[in-house]
Amino acid sequence: MAKRQADDDETVLAKAAKSGRITMSDVAAAAGVAQSTVSRILNDAAVPIPVSDETRKRVQTAARELGYRPNPFARALRGAPSMLLGTIVRDITDPFFAGAIDALSLAFKARGYSVVLGHARSLEDEALALTAVLESRQCDAIVLLGDFTAEHRLLEDLAHTNARVVGLWYGARTNVPFPTVGVDNDAGVLSALEHLWSLGHRRIGYIGAVSHGDLQERLDAYRNFMQARLGTVDEGLIQLVADSLSPAGGALAALRAVETPPTAVLTATDMIALGVLHAANEFDVSIPRDLSVVGFDDILMAKIGVPALTTVRMPISEIVAAGVDMCLGPNASANQTDAPHIVLEPSLVVRKSSAPPASH
Repeated sequence: MAKRQADDDETVLAKAAKSGRITMSDVAAAAGVAQSTVSRILNDAAVPIPVSDETRKRVQTAARELGYRPNPFARALRGAPSMLLGTIVRDITDPFFAGAIDALSLAFKARGYSVVLGHARSLEDEALALTAVLESRQCDAIVLLGDFTAEHRLLEDLAHTNARVVGLWYGARTNVPFPTVGVDNDAGVLSALEHLWSLGHRRIGYIGAVSHGDLQERLDAYRNFMQARLGTVDEGLIQLVADSLSPAGGALAALRAVETPPTAVLTATDMIALGVLHAANEFDVSIPRDLSVVGFDDILMAKIGVPALTTVRMPISEIVAAGVDMCLGPNASANQTDAPHIVLEPSLVVRKSSAPPASH
């Protein structure tokens, strides 16, 4: 009997090799059941007559061993979920978003979903990114990773889709007609600046990025803190650069050139902060003896910087969990009316890059 089953499986594989694709009919032949039974089991559909555990296991084993993959187009045409999630990311080269994509993919994989990725690093990429997730696949939901508030064409196109749209890492003060989950940037910046203030720093610089959403909110929070504590904001202590490692050297040089240089600096992201650590080494500036540095995000590289970076930790798992629930939870639908905007608290992680000023 076992030999006969093996021969049958070989016949199925030979047939599939000719056609180039394993079908549900192939799985049915290998498992020795009707195709309708395979469909009900693999789609987890309700059946009038219960399927035995032995049959269910045999079908699942056959599907796994044959390498069967469901056709998302066929599922969509039948009105069933395609089990595909479209994701458009602001900048896939950013280590923070790389980590976010990984967390999001794992969370949706646990729900049986695969992720289709679109990249919209620049305005010119908007149409291509949307095409990647909408026209090439039938997606059940679309997640935006990063703030796309300024990409009006993209948002207009998304407004006409039937899929649920959810934005992650949008600014807390964003105004878009779909659900979002973001971080409390005001609270994060406040915790970082309170930390530096408690150490005795009063000349605190800021290196941020020219942007909107999260990064703009962090700059605003820095200005509000300095205005409240000192009664004024020294604009000479603010430098805006690209959100990457390389421009930080010029920003640090500019801060060191002011009449009274800062003894500490807060950066809008960990990538900028790591650039500051690198530039400080080039300038023979000792961290944290000569300059304390605090970042924002707590990417993987933050803890292996030299010295390890004090930073504001982003609640990635909580943001992803909330986003998954918005896409697939009991209240998820394509209706964007009264879209909820969830804002979660970050936390400060104190490491070796911050200390009292040398003169304190």
